[in-house]
Amino acid sequence: QVQLVESGGGLVQPGGSLRLSCAASGSIFSINRMGWYRQAPGKQRELVAALTSVGSTNYADSVKGRFTISRDYAKNTVYLYLQMNNLKPEDTAVYSCNADAPAVHMDYWGKGTLVTVSS
Repeated sequence: QVQLVESGGGLVQPGGSLRLSCAASGSIFSINRMGWYRQAPGKQRELVAALTSVGSTNYADSVKGRFTISRDYAKNTVYLYLQMNNLKPEDTAVYSCNADAPAVHMDYWGKGTLVTVSS
């Protein structure tokens, strides 16, 4: 099992920045890919950014050049970050951390953190 805990959401003005964090613990050796997804009110969940175990990244077109995904390691914990710059009102959503572990046929999700971009 993998546990994911997000933090860092909040209210920010347009043009501002936030950094989201996700702490992954447990069977982290099974994780192949981690990513950030978001779901805005009335919309489907969408991939924002992903990072594979070998360091490959991909981003939604709407966030390219503004958001950066990164990863750090500590004892028995993987930290996934999403640096969000030049935020726009359309970035308002619940952001959730995901860890994909295909070798054990598991897909893990955090509870999500709300990001609100408003003046």
